[in-house]
Amino acid sequence: MKSVAFCTLGCKVNQYETEAMLEMFKNSGYAEVDFDDFADVYVINTCTVTSISDRKSRQMIRRAKRLNPDSFIVVCGCYAQTAPNEVQGIDGVDLVIGTNEHINIIDYIEKRKKGIIVKDISKTHEFEQLSINNHSGKSRAYVKIQEGCNQFCTYCIIPYARGPIRSRDVNDIIEESERLVSVGFTEIVYVGIHVASYVLDTKECDLADLLIKLNKIEGIKRIRLSSIEPMTLNEDFCEKIKCCDKLCPHFHISLQSGCDATLARMNRRYTTTEYAKITNGLRRYFPNCGITTDIMVGFPGETDEEFSETLEFVKKINFADAHIFKYSRRKGTPADKMKNQISPDIKDLRSKELFEITSASQRNFLEKQLNIATEVLFETRVGEYMEGKTANYCTVYLKTNEDLTGKYRCVIPTEIKNSVLYAKLS
Repeated sequence: MKSVAFCTLGCKVNQYETEAMLEMFKNSGYAEVDFDDFADVYVINTCTVTSISDRKSRQMIRRAKRLNPDSFIVVCGCYAQTAPNEVQGIDGVDLVIGTNEHINIIDYIEKRKKGIIVKDISKTHEFEQLSINNHSGKSRAYVKIQEGCNQFCTYCIIPYARGPIRSRDVNDIIEESERLVSVGFTEIVYVGIHVASYVLDTKECDLADLLIKLNKIEGIKRIRLSSIEPMTLNEDFCEKIKCCDKLCPHFHISLQSGCDATLARMNRRYTTTEYAKITNGLRRYFPNCGITTDIMVGFPGETDEEFSETLEFVKKINFADAHIFKYSRRKGTPADKMKNQISPDIKDLRSKELFEITSASQRNFLEKQLNIATEVLFETRVGEYMEGKTANYCTVYLKTNEDLTGKYRCVIPTEIKNSVLYAKLS
Protein backbone atom coordinates (compact mmCIF):
# COMPACT_ATOMS: atom_id res chain seq x y z
CA MET A 1 0.00 0.00 0.00
CA LYS A 2 1.29 3.47 -0.88
CA SER A 3 1.74 5.94 1.96
CA VAL A 4 1.25 9.69 2.32
CA ALA A 5 2.38 12.14 4.99
CA PHE A 6 1.12 15.68 5.52
CA CYS A 7 2.67 18.73 7.12
CA THR A 8 0.18 21.56 7.64
CA LEU A 9 1.31 25.06 8.50
CA GLY A 10 -0.82 28.10 9.23
CA CYS A 11 -4.52 28.66 9.71
CA LYS A 12 -7.63 26.55 10.24
CA VAL A 13 -8.46 26.85 6.53
CA ASN A 14 -5.23 25.00 5.75
CA GLN A 15 -6.17 22.39 8.34
CA TYR A 16 -9.54 21.90 6.66
CA GLU A 17 -7.97 21.60 3.22
CA THR A 18 -5.44 19.08 4.50
CA GLU A 19 -8.22 16.99 6.01
CA ALA A 20 -10.10 17.04 2.70
CA MET A 21 -6.98 16.01 0.75
CA LEU A 22 -6.19 13.28 3.27
CA GLU A 23 -9.66 11.83 2.78
CA MET A 24 -9.09 11.80 -1.01
CA PHE A 25 -5.80 9.97 -0.52
CA LYS A 26 -7.38 7.36 1.73
CA ASN A 27 -10.20 6.82 -0.76
CA SER A 28 -7.51 6.21 -3.40
CA GLY A 29 -5.82 3.50 -1.35
CA TYR A 30 -3.11 5.45 0.46
CA ALA A 31 -2.20 4.89 4.10
CA GLU A 32 -1.48 7.94 6.24
CA VAL A 33 1.82 8.00 8.14
CA ASP A 34 3.38 10.62 10.39
CA PHE A 35 5.35 13.31 8.63
CA ASP A 36 8.54 12.18 10.37
CA ASP A 37 8.15 8.68 8.93
CA PHE A 38 9.14 7.21 5.58
CA ALA A 39 6.41 7.95 2.99
CA ASP A 40 5.90 7.57 -0.74
CA VAL A 41 4.27 11.01 -0.99
CA TYR A 42 4.78 14.09 1.17
CA VAL A 43 2.37 17.01 1.01
CA ILE A 44 3.46 20.28 2.59
CA ASN A 45 0.51 22.66 2.95
CA THR A 46 2.25 26.00 3.41
CA CYS A 47 1.61 29.37 5.02
CA THR A 48 3.10 32.73 4.03
CA VAL A 49 1.69 35.16 6.60
CA THR A 50 5.21 35.99 7.81
CA SER A 51 8.77 35.35 6.70
CA ILE A 52 8.98 32.82 9.54
CA SER A 53 6.12 30.90 7.89
CA ASP A 54 8.06 30.77 4.63
CA ARG A 55 11.16 29.54 6.45
CA LYS A 56 9.22 26.77 8.22
CA SER A 57 7.76 25.69 4.90
CA ARG A 58 11.22 25.39 3.37
CA GLN A 59 12.45 23.44 6.41
CA MET A 60 9.60 20.93 6.10
CA ILE A 61 10.26 20.44 2.38
CA ARG A 62 13.92 19.67 3.08
CA ARG A 63 12.98 17.33 5.92
CA ALA A 64 10.73 15.35 3.58
CA LYS A 65 13.57 15.05 1.07
CA ARG A 66 15.86 13.68 3.77
CA LEU A 67 13.29 11.17 5.01
CA ASN A 68 12.84 9.64 1.56
CA PRO A 69 14.96 11.00 -1.30
CA ASP A 70 12.83 9.04 -3.77
CA SER A 71 9.48 10.34 -2.53
CA PHE A 72 7.09 12.50 -4.54
CA ILE A 73 6.90 15.91 -2.83
CA VAL A 74 3.93 18.20 -3.40
CA VAL A 75 3.85 21.76 -2.07
CA CYS A 76 0.54 23.60 -1.89
CA GLY A 77 -0.94 26.49 0.08
CA CYS A 78 -0.21 30.20 0.29
CA TYR A 79 3.60 30.18 0.02
CA ALA A 80 3.31 27.94 -3.04
CA GLN A 81 0.77 30.32 -4.57
CA THR A 82 2.74 33.53 -4.04
CA ALA A 83 6.25 32.24 -4.77
CA PRO A 84 5.89 29.15 -7.00
CA ASN A 85 9.25 29.54 -8.74
CA GLU A 86 11.04 29.94 -5.42
CA VAL A 87 9.34 26.82 -4.07
CA GLN A 88 10.03 24.84 -7.24
CA GLY A 89 13.70 25.72 -6.86
CA ILE A 90 13.97 23.91 -3.52
CA ASP A 91 15.71 20.56 -3.93
CA GLY A 92 13.25 17.69 -3.92
CA VAL A 93 10.06 19.53 -4.86
CA ASP A 94 8.22 17.69 -7.63
CA LEU A 95 4.93 19.58 -7.88
CA VAL A 96 3.69 23.03 -6.83
CA ILE A 97 -0.09 23.53 -6.92
CA GLY A 98 -0.95 26.73 -5.03
CA THR A 99 -4.27 27.32 -3.24
CA ASN A 100 -6.93 26.26 -5.73
CA GLU A 101 -5.93 22.85 -7.12
CA HIS A 102 -6.46 20.62 -4.08
CA ILE A 103 -9.29 18.74 -5.77
CA ASN A 104 -6.93 17.46 -8.50
CA ILE A 105 -3.98 16.42 -6.32
CA ILE A 106 -4.50 12.64 -6.63
CA ASP A 107 -4.80 12.82 -10.41
CA TYR A 108 -1.60 14.86 -10.66
CA ILE A 109 0.33 12.42 -8.48
CA GLU A 110 -0.96 9.30 -10.23
CA LYS A 111 0.13 10.80 -13.55
CA ARG A 112 3.48 11.79 -11.98
CA LYS A 113 2.84 15.33 -13.15
CA LYS A 114 5.70 17.62 -12.20
CA GLY A 115 6.38 21.34 -12.27
CA ILE A 116 4.17 24.31 -11.38
CA ILE A 117 0.39 24.29 -11.65
CA VAL A 118 -0.50 27.65 -10.14
CA LYS A 119 -3.30 29.67 -11.70
CA ASP A 120 -3.82 33.43 -11.51
CA ILE A 121 -5.83 33.42 -8.30
CA SER A 122 -7.03 36.99 -8.84
CA LYS A 123 -9.19 35.70 -11.71
CA THR A 124 -10.73 32.84 -9.74
CA HIS A 125 -14.38 33.41 -8.87
CA GLU A 126 -15.67 29.93 -8.02
CA PHE A 127 -15.46 28.25 -4.63
CA GLU A 128 -13.36 25.08 -4.79
CA GLN A 129 -15.79 22.44 -3.61
CA LEU A 130 -13.92 20.19 -1.20
CA SER A 131 -15.83 18.02 1.25
CA ILE A 132 -15.14 16.05 4.39
CA ASN A 133 -16.97 13.06 5.83
CA ASN A 134 -14.84 12.69 8.94
CA HIS A 135 -11.90 14.25 10.80
CA SER A 136 -9.32 11.70 11.86
CA GLY A 137 -8.30 11.83 15.51
CA LYS A 138 -10.10 15.04 16.42
CA SER A 139 -12.90 15.99 18.81
CA ARG A 140 -14.08 19.02 16.85
CA ALA A 141 -14.61 19.35 13.13
CA TYR A 142 -13.87 22.18 10.72
CA VAL A 143 -16.13 23.23 7.87
CA LYS A 144 -14.90 25.74 5.31
CA ILE A 145 -17.59 28.21 4.30
CA GLN A 146 -15.69 30.91 2.45
CA GLU A 147 -12.50 31.61 0.49
CA GLY A 148 -10.55 34.74 -0.44
CA CYS A 149 -10.33 38.30 0.83
CA ASN A 150 -11.05 41.71 -0.74
CA GLN A 151 -9.81 43.85 2.15
CA PHE A 152 -6.17 44.38 1.07
CA CYS A 153 -4.75 45.48 4.40
CA THR A 154 -1.45 47.10 3.50
CA TYR A 155 0.67 44.52 5.37
CA CYS A 156 -1.14 41.39 4.23
CA ILE A 157 -0.15 39.01 1.44
CA ILE A 158 -3.22 36.78 1.82
CA PRO A 159 -5.47 38.48 -0.81
CA TYR A 160 -2.70 37.80 -3.32
CA ALA A 161 -2.46 34.19 -2.15
CA ARG A 162 -6.16 33.40 -1.87
CA GLY A 163 -7.80 35.68 -4.41
CA PRO A 164 -11.20 37.41 -4.28
CA ILE A 165 -14.01 36.32 -1.97
CA ARG A 166 -15.94 33.18 -2.94
CA SER A 167 -18.69 31.72 -0.78
CA ARG A 168 -19.80 28.14 -0.39
CA ASP A 169 -23.40 27.21 -1.10
CA VAL A 170 -25.42 27.22 2.11
CA ASN A 171 -26.95 23.81 1.35
CA ASP A 172 -23.48 22.28 0.93
CA ILE A 173 -22.45 23.70 4.29
CA ILE A 174 -25.51 22.24 5.97
CA GLU A 175 -25.08 18.84 4.28
CA GLU A 176 -21.43 18.57 5.33
CA SER A 177 -22.33 19.62 8.88
CA GLU A 178 -25.01 16.94 9.04
CA ARG A 179 -22.56 14.29 7.78
CA LEU A 180 -20.07 15.25 10.47
CA VAL A 181 -22.76 15.08 13.14
CA SER A 182 -23.77 11.64 11.88
CA VAL A 183 -20.26 10.29 12.60
CA GLY A 184 -20.20 11.72 16.12
CA PHE A 185 -18.96 15.32 15.99
CA THR A 186 -20.89 17.68 18.21
CA GLU A 187 -18.71 20.80 17.89
CA ILE A 188 -18.07 22.35 14.49
CA VAL A 189 -15.85 25.33 13.72
CA TYR A 190 -16.84 27.31 10.63
CA VAL A 191 -13.74 28.70 8.94
CA GLY A 192 -12.75 30.89 6.02
CA ILE A 193 -10.09 33.33 4.92
CA HIS A 194 -12.42 36.25 5.64
CA VAL A 195 -15.50 34.78 7.31
CA ALA A 196 -17.10 38.21 7.59
CA SER A 197 -17.37 38.28 3.78
CA TYR A 198 -19.54 35.17 3.62
CA VAL A 199 -22.05 35.54 0.71
CA LEU A 200 -21.15 39.16 0.03
CA ASP A 201 -20.38 37.84 -3.46
CA THR A 202 -23.65 35.89 -3.94
CA LYS A 203 -26.16 37.72 -1.69
CA GLU A 204 -27.68 34.28 -1.02
CA CYS A 205 -28.02 34.76 2.73
CA ASP A 206 -25.82 36.50 5.24
CA LEU A 207 -23.61 35.05 7.96
CA ALA A 208 -26.26 35.55 10.61
CA ASP A 209 -28.81 33.66 8.49
CA LEU A 210 -26.32 30.82 8.09
CA LEU A 211 -25.75 30.59 11.85
CA ILE A 212 -29.50 30.46 12.47
CA LYS A 213 -29.81 27.57 9.99
CA LEU A 214 -26.87 25.72 11.53
CA ASN A 215 -28.31 26.20 15.01
CA LYS A 216 -31.29 24.10 13.94
CA ILE A 217 -29.24 21.02 13.00
CA GLU A 218 -30.06 18.23 15.41
CA GLY A 219 -26.96 16.82 17.07
CA ILE A 220 -24.76 19.90 16.91
CA LYS A 221 -24.01 21.03 20.42
CA ARG A 222 -21.45 23.74 19.78
CA ILE A 223 -20.98 26.13 16.86
CA ARG A 224 -17.80 28.18 16.62
CA LEU A 225 -16.62 30.88 14.25
CA SER A 226 -13.00 31.29 13.29
CA SER A 227 -11.38 34.73 13.34
CA ILE A 228 -13.79 37.45 12.26
CA GLU A 229 -13.55 41.14 11.44
CA PRO A 230 -14.95 43.43 14.15
CA MET A 231 -17.48 45.45 12.15
CA THR A 232 -19.46 42.30 11.33
CA LEU A 233 -20.35 41.90 15.00
CA ASN A 234 -22.48 45.01 15.25
CA GLU A 235 -25.71 45.53 17.20
CA ASP A 236 -27.92 44.28 14.35
CA PHE A 237 -25.84 41.11 13.95
CA CYS A 238 -25.90 40.37 17.67
CA GLU A 239 -29.63 40.98 17.85
CA LYS A 240 -30.21 38.59 14.98
CA ILE A 241 -28.07 35.74 16.33
CA LYS A 242 -29.00 36.00 20.00
CA CYS A 243 -31.39 33.08 19.41
CA CYS A 244 -28.44 30.83 18.45
CA ASP A 245 -28.03 29.05 21.77
CA LYS A 246 -25.42 26.66 20.28
CA LEU A 247 -23.08 29.46 19.22
CA CYS A 248 -20.07 29.44 21.52
CA PRO A 249 -19.51 32.72 23.39
CA HIS A 250 -16.00 33.09 22.03
CA PHE A 251 -15.09 35.68 19.42
CA HIS A 252 -11.62 36.05 17.93
CA ILE A 253 -11.64 39.62 16.61
CA SER A 254 -8.43 40.90 15.03
CA LEU A 255 -7.40 44.29 16.41
CA GLN A 256 -3.88 44.65 14.93
CA SER A 257 -3.37 48.08 16.54
CA GLY A 258 -4.96 50.19 19.25
CA CYS A 259 -3.99 53.44 17.52
CA ASP A 260 -6.23 55.02 14.90
CA ALA A 261 -3.34 56.48 12.92
CA THR A 262 -1.68 53.06 12.67
CA LEU A 263 -4.97 51.40 11.75
CA ALA A 264 -5.40 53.91 8.92
CA ARG A 265 -1.94 53.11 7.51
CA MET A 266 -2.82 49.44 7.76
CA ASN A 267 -6.06 50.04 5.80
CA ARG A 268 -8.04 48.48 8.63
CA ARG A 269 -11.60 49.65 8.15
CA TYR A 270 -12.58 50.63 11.68
CA THR A 271 -11.48 52.92 14.48
CA THR A 272 -10.66 52.07 18.06
CA THR A 273 -13.95 53.71 19.12
CA GLU A 274 -15.88 51.41 16.80
CA TYR A 275 -13.89 48.39 17.97
CA ALA A 276 -14.61 49.16 21.62
CA LYS A 277 -18.32 49.55 20.83
CA ILE A 278 -18.33 46.09 19.22
CA THR A 279 -16.66 44.40 22.21
CA ASN A 280 -18.98 46.17 24.65
CA GLY A 281 -21.98 45.00 22.64
CA LEU A 282 -20.75 41.41 22.56
CA ARG A 283 -20.36 41.40 26.33
CA ARG A 284 -23.93 42.63 26.71
CA TYR A 285 -25.37 39.97 24.43
CA PHE A 286 -23.03 37.15 25.48
CA PRO A 287 -22.11 37.52 29.17
CA ASN A 288 -18.77 35.93 30.11
CA CYS A 289 -17.81 35.62 26.45
CA GLY A 290 -14.15 35.17 25.63
CA ILE A 291 -12.87 37.93 23.36
CA THR A 292 -9.47 37.11 21.88
CA THR A 293 -7.45 38.93 19.27
CA ASP A 294 -4.34 39.42 17.12
CA ILE A 295 -2.10 42.44 17.70
CA MET A 296 0.80 43.48 15.52
CA VAL A 297 3.81 45.42 16.79
CA GLY A 298 6.36 47.33 14.77
CA PHE A 299 4.23 48.29 11.79
CA PRO A 300 6.09 50.82 9.60
CA GLY A 301 5.92 54.29 11.09
CA GLU A 302 4.66 53.11 14.50
CA THR A 303 6.04 55.74 16.85
CA ASP A 304 6.49 55.40 20.59
CA GLU A 305 3.39 57.55 21.04
CA GLU A 306 1.33 55.35 18.72
CA PHE A 307 2.48 52.22 20.51
CA SER A 308 1.56 53.82 23.85
CA GLU A 309 -1.95 54.35 22.50
CA THR A 310 -2.11 50.66 21.65
CA LEU A 311 -1.01 49.71 25.16
CA GLU A 312 -3.71 51.88 26.75
CA PHE A 313 -6.40 50.60 24.41
CA VAL A 314 -5.48 46.97 25.04
CA LYS A 315 -5.69 47.60 28.78
CA LYS A 316 -9.15 49.08 28.26
CA ILE A 317 -10.52 46.11 26.27
CA ASN A 318 -9.27 43.38 28.65
CA PHE A 319 -8.82 40.55 26.17
CA ALA A 320 -9.24 36.95 27.29
CA ASP A 321 -6.15 36.11 25.23
CA ALA A 322 -4.07 37.67 22.47
CA HIS A 323 -1.72 36.52 19.74
CA ILE A 324 1.03 39.13 19.56
CA PHE A 325 3.27 39.10 16.53
CA LYS A 326 5.88 41.32 14.95
CA TYR A 327 5.31 42.98 11.60
CA SER A 328 6.98 41.02 8.82
CA ARG A 329 7.69 42.58 5.45
CA ARG A 330 5.86 40.85 2.61
CA LYS A 331 7.08 41.58 -0.91
CA GLY A 332 4.25 42.87 -3.08
CA THR A 333 2.33 44.58 -0.27
CA PRO A 334 2.17 48.39 0.13
CA ALA A 335 3.65 48.24 3.64
CA ASP A 336 6.84 46.67 2.30
CA LYS A 337 7.61 49.97 0.54
CA MET A 338 6.66 52.25 3.44
CA LYS A 339 9.26 54.45 5.05
CA ASN A 340 10.28 54.24 8.72
CA GLN A 341 10.53 50.48 9.00
CA ILE A 342 10.92 49.49 12.66
CA SER A 343 14.06 47.76 13.90
CA PRO A 344 13.89 44.16 15.22
CA ASP A 345 15.10 45.30 18.67
CA ILE A 346 12.21 47.73 19.06
CA LYS A 347 9.76 45.07 17.85
CA ASP A 348 11.11 42.69 20.50
CA LEU A 349 10.69 45.25 23.30
CA ARG A 350 7.19 46.21 22.23
CA SER A 351 6.17 42.58 21.90
CA LYS A 352 7.32 41.83 25.45
CA GLU A 353 5.60 44.90 26.89
CA LEU A 354 2.33 44.06 25.18
CA PHE A 355 2.60 40.43 26.24
CA GLU A 356 2.78 41.47 29.90
CA ILE A 357 -0.47 43.43 29.56
CA THR A 358 -2.37 40.71 27.71
CA SER A 359 -1.09 38.04 30.11
CA ALA A 360 -2.52 40.06 33.00
CA SER A 361 -5.90 40.46 31.28
CA GLN A 362 -5.94 36.75 30.44
CA ARG A 363 -5.32 35.94 34.10
CA ASN A 364 -8.13 38.29 35.07
CA PHE A 365 -10.52 36.52 32.69
CA LEU A 366 -9.53 33.08 33.96
CA GLU A 367 -10.04 34.15 37.57
CA LYS A 368 -13.65 34.97 36.71
CA GLN A 369 -14.15 31.32 35.69
CA LEU A 370 -13.05 29.88 39.05
CA ASN A 371 -15.54 28.03 41.24
CA ILE A 372 -18.28 28.22 38.60
CA ALA A 373 -19.64 25.02 37.07
CA THR A 374 -19.00 24.84 33.35
CA GLU A 375 -19.19 22.23 30.61
CA VAL A 376 -16.00 21.08 28.88
CA LEU A 377 -15.49 19.11 25.69
CA PHE A 378 -12.40 16.99 26.34
CA GLU A 379 -10.00 16.39 23.48
CA THR A 380 -6.72 14.77 24.47
CA ARG A 381 -4.68 13.31 27.29
CA VAL A 382 -1.76 15.22 28.83
CA GLY A 383 -0.06 12.95 31.33
CA GLU A 384 -2.47 12.24 34.16
CA TYR A 385 -4.91 14.89 32.95
CA MET A 386 -7.55 15.13 30.24
CA GLU A 387 -7.44 18.45 28.38
CA GLY A 388 -10.49 20.20 26.94
CA LYS A 389 -12.14 23.51 26.13
CA THR A 390 -15.01 25.42 27.66
CA ALA A 391 -17.56 27.05 25.38
CA ASN A 392 -15.76 30.38 25.84
CA TYR A 393 -12.48 28.69 24.86
CA CYS A 394 -10.65 28.35 28.16
CA THR A 395 -8.29 25.39 28.40
CA VAL A 396 -9.18 23.01 31.23
CA TYR A 397 -7.24 20.12 32.79
CA LEU A 398 -9.09 17.41 34.71
CA LYS A 399 -7.16 14.76 36.60
CA THR A 400 -8.71 11.40 35.71
CA ASN A 401 -7.85 7.92 34.49
CA GLU A 402 -10.96 7.83 32.30
CA ASP A 403 -10.58 8.45 28.57
CA LEU A 404 -12.89 11.41 27.99
CA THR A 405 -11.85 12.11 24.40
CA GLY A 406 -14.82 13.62 22.57
CA LYS A 407 -16.96 13.66 25.71
CA TYR A 408 -18.53 16.49 27.70
CA ARG A 409 -18.27 16.79 31.45
CA CYS A 410 -19.45 19.46 33.85
CA VAL A 411 -16.52 20.63 35.94
CA ILE A 412 -15.65 23.31 38.47
CA PRO A 413 -12.34 25.13 37.87
CA THR A 414 -10.47 25.50 41.16
CA GLU A 415 -7.06 26.96 40.27
CA ILE A 416 -4.97 28.48 37.50
CA LYS A 417 -1.53 27.31 36.41
CA ASN A 418 0.28 28.53 33.32
CA SER A 419 -2.90 29.95 31.73
CA VAL A 420 -4.77 26.66 32.26
CA LEU A 421 -7.80 26.07 34.48
CA TYR A 422 -7.41 22.99 36.70
CA ALA A 423 -10.78 21.56 37.60
CA LYS A 424 -12.68 18.90 39.49
CA LEU A 425 -15.86 17.16 38.42
CA SER A 426 -18.99 19.09 39.31
